[in-house]
Amino acid sequence: MTQVNIGFVGTDGRSFLAALETSRATSELYPGDYQGFVVRGTPAMPTFAQKMGWPVGFLPVAENTTGAFAAALIAAFQKEELDLALIMPEQLIFNGLVDRLNAAGFGDKVIGLDEKAAFIEGDKIACKRLCREAGIPMAPEWTEVDAKDYHSVQGVCLNYLHDFGGAVLKYPYSAGGKGARIILNTWKIRDVYELLINDYKDDYARLYGKKGPWPLLIEARMSGVEISFTIFVDQNGHYQILPTAMDYPERFEGPPGIDNPITGGMGSISPHPLESPELLALAEETIARPLIAKMKERGLLRPCVLYPGCFVSFDRAFRPRAIRVCEINIRPGEPEFQPVVKRLRNLGALIQAMARGNLNQVSPEVRTDQISLCVALVTGPGGPKQQKGYPWSLTKGEPLQMDFDYFDKKKITVVPSAMDCSEEGGFKSDGSRVAFLVANATVKEGHKRGQVVETLRARMLSAFDNGKIRVIPRENPGGNRLALRRDIGLHYQKAELLGG
Repeated sequence: MTQVNIGFVGTDGRSFLAALETSRATSELYPGDYQGFVVRGTPAMPTFAQKMGWPVGFLPVAENTTGAFAAALIAAFQKEELDLALIMPEQLIFNGLVDRLNAAGFGDKVIGLDEKAAFIEGDKIACKRLCREAGIPMAPEWTEVDAKDYHSVQGVCLNYLHDFGGAVLKYPYSAGGKGARIILNTWKIRDVYELLINDYKDDYARLYGKKGPWPLLIEARMSGVEISFTIFVDQNGHYQILPTAMDYPERFEGPPGIDNPITGGMGSISPHPLESPELLALAEETIARPLIAKMKERGLLRPCVLYPGCFVSFDRAFRPRAIRVCEINIRPGEPEFQPVVKRLRNLGALIQAMARGNLNQVSPEVRTDQISLCVALVTGPGGPKQQKGYPWSLTKGEPLQMDFDYFDKKKITVVPSAMDCSEEGGFKSDGSRVAFLVANATVKEGHKRGQVVETLRARMLSAFDNGKIRVIPRENPGGNRLALRRDIGLHYQKAELLGG
């Protein structure tokens, strides 16, 4: 059996875990010999994988630029070190990495959209128009205004507050999941507006100068339950919807706000507590099928990952009534992809089918009896300048200590992310989301998911509380700079209570 080497391009935890599970997951339905590689990654990842004895390969990239990624991938394809590559970071797609690889004759080995189609994530207003053409449900109203015209912004927000109970201001270009700001009452309009303008004024000035209009998207607030869908697509328009996941994007428990910002993600769970066959069928009918058909019609289709973020409303029996698309990403979510990957047995076979154009013949092989939790360990407050911690100001370069045997025994996968290596081979924090804890639990017959997940949560929190993984503060050798959210996974219990 010929080994298929699959590269996961990027520098974050989802690339590492996808490569790891590609190598070690065993499919019962789609046998094959698949080896996962991380293309670039972070400095700590190779040493970390070696210490754990994990079967992950690494492809170095000279620097974190599109040109360097293109050169490394072209060389790897020429030398037959890689057979396929899945592009994870959206910025590489925006900057034309796929186009460069296609021009070099290796487009059939790459999973990801080209620059022409990158607007689907990179320009939210253009994506709205595409969805409208395809007949995909969206917010009940949305408006494009000049961000510099506060009175126009104010007027739209007041109308949306009256008609829909809220408004959402959105910087319309790529913002790493942080460009949406919610307004739920009149008092917040000016505060939220000024915060968004302050955060993106330099980006606006770079794109349009100081005189030109600055596009701003304002949506009517949508209510319901947030659910995202990961859709694998091949060049022929065949697709597979993967298991769902639920993200915890706010830094702290509770609703988002000025003091509780939307971050890159503090954790995730799979499946979504309200996932059902009916929900997946509705997502296929109202999103996947019309979106892919419209992309094919407009010449935008090639092997890719689509990741629409949606609001879902339910009836009294908790059957899905409607799905409305909030935005569409063109790569796997982070960290949402991590628990999805932990529940798949055949990620390698799916990616190979995407490249071959026969995705209709390879279905996701899901561990349906398992639930997966992913918890981010981030840099907490404190430091020489009294840093606020993630996602604000960060302390970097502090040593990380970890009980490797403990995590192996407890079946908790520690996924390195913003982590570096010291010259002595030790690990140290590089700020932001330093690492992730990922683990699965099996729901046996007669057990409720909330009960099973509570045991899993306790195991993960106990590892943290007992200092089994620490970033040691400069000012307190016995302390722990790491922080986390303690509520990841509680929505399984909430779903059970909602269902009565």
